[in-house]
Amino acid sequence: MSSQKTTKTIVRNKILAGDCIANMKKLPEESVDMIFADPPYNLQLGGELHRPNNSLVDACDDHWDQFDDLKAYDDFTREWLSAARGLLKPDGTIWVIGSYHNIFRVGTILQDLGFWVLNDVIWRKTNPMPNFRGRRFTNAHETLIWASKSEKSKYKFNYDALKAMNEDLQMRSDWFIPLCTGAERLKGVDGQKAHPTQKPEALLHRVIMSCTQPGDLVLDPFFGTGTTGAVAKKLGRDYIGLEREDNYIKVAEQRLKSITRLGDDEILHAAASKREEPRIPFGSLIESGLLKPGTVLTDAKGHHEAKVGADGTLIANKVRGSIHKVGATLQNAPSCNGWTYWHVRQGRQYVPIDALRQKLRDVTTQADRATTLQ
Repeated sequence: MSSQKTTKTIVRNKILAGDCIANMKKLPEESVDMIFADPPYNLQLGGELHRPNNSLVDACDDHWDQFDDLKAYDDFTREWLSAARGLLKPDGTIWVIGSYHNIFRVGTILQDLGFWVLNDVIWRKTNPMPNFRGRRFTNAHETLIWASKSEKSKYKFNYDALKAMNEDLQMRSDWFIPLCTGAERLKGVDGQKAHPTQKPEALLHRVIMSCTQPGDLVLDPFFGTGTTGAVAKKLGRDYIGLEREDNYIKVAEQRLKSITRLGDDEILHAAASKREEPRIPFGSLIESGLLKPGTVLTDAKGHHEAKVGADGTLIANKVRGSIHKVGATLQNAPSCNGWTYWHVRQGRQYVPIDALRQKLRDVTTQADRATTLQ
């Protein structure tokens, strides 16, 4: 009796209806760049929740958030995370969001399965729902865990892009973003919220921009009304949405149809990290003719001078060494970034030699792209 091997095919920009675990097992292994998961929180709500004026709070009490006990929830979490791990590329990453009800259990299982936790990020809600009973602190945040597939993963992190988004300040792990309200909040045909826990697009924008580039494939196993897909499409990324609830799928499909995907990669591409740019030694400036031996370099204020040696060293006051070593010695400092410290005269201006390095780096990058396209 012969058996045929089933070939799994990747899909892009589609919503797959049905159980997320079963659908993940149908997709090719190591085919996804990033996963964003907003799983059931297992809120364990007992009875109705009322405001002080006795009006009913529209809390999340849907059947998909209900489990018999914590073991049942843990078993479900382990199963979907295992399937997700199989789909991630070796250098891919996963984001999981949760509340105090579930995030600690999810984090433990993530680590048990071999994921490597990179950060926990606090989403601080600028407009949280108050604690109506007045017996606890106002629950004003949720936690996101960002993890790579393994400790050895060479994951993407668009550090410089996030820094630029944050007015040239390093992006912190506490994010101040409001809840999804107003026009962004999707409504059903009855005029009520289409989904009780719809996430704001601003949150997904930051997540997706942090570790993907245009054309990357983002998977959301709990797609809901399609926030992940909507932001991915706007940012030129591809998506796969997994969802078992027909009413959510209908809302998500309508939402995605209304979005135009921009095609300008230059706009949508995250700024490259300096760590990812081609390494250009100082000697390459001399080899390429951008700097000639004997050229005099000076610091920005003209306090120190040094001559360029043919071998890529600098010579100043009987001190000879690298651009960093000579700069540090002349300043009597423990270290020095020679690329920004030393300047060269161009016309009437003095520019940092880092500008020459960037010019050579651009030429190298263009040559690499041309070779790739051949």
